[in-house]
Amino acid sequence: MTEHIDKPRLSQGAYDRLASELEELKTAGRKDMAERLQRARELGDLSENAEYHETKNQQGMMEARIRKLEHILREAEIVEAPVATDAAIAGTLVTLRPLDGGEPERYLLASSKEERAEGLMTVTIGSPLGQAVDGKRIGEKVEYAAPGGTFSYEIVEVAAWEG
Repeated sequence: MTEHIDKPRLSQGAYDRLASELEELKTAGRKDMAERLQRARELGDLSENAEYHETKNQQGMMEARIRKLEHILREAEIVEAPVATDAAIAGTLVTLRPLDGGEPERYLLASSKEERAEGLMTVTIGSPLGQAVDGKRIGEKVEYAAPGGTFSYEIVEVAAWEG
């Protein structure tokens, strides 16, 4: 059997956060949803009960999230954060200065969109911006195209992230 190419790569912190979210959804989340469905059923005719149908829709979305989390956690590869690096790689905090004179922007460059850094936006290495900065060093200029136009930056700082 061949290895799945899109194997999720997570820091230990992200893995733990997702495992906690999964446990919460499977216990309190399902209990709360069952109670909400029971209250909605008590409102009468289900064929015309908008609250019941909305709650069923929310239940379906919650169950889809549970399945997604189970898959991610089952398949996840735990990656170590880089200790020290001067290159923008997955697991680093990258500060970019827009070449058009705007304020510097700081991002977490991550392998997975499930990674989070408090107060920062996550940019995956598969995204247009992530691809542009991946492997680049302080002082290098990068450019990427997005639906809103073409954006140019200079990398001004790269720091290890303690995920």
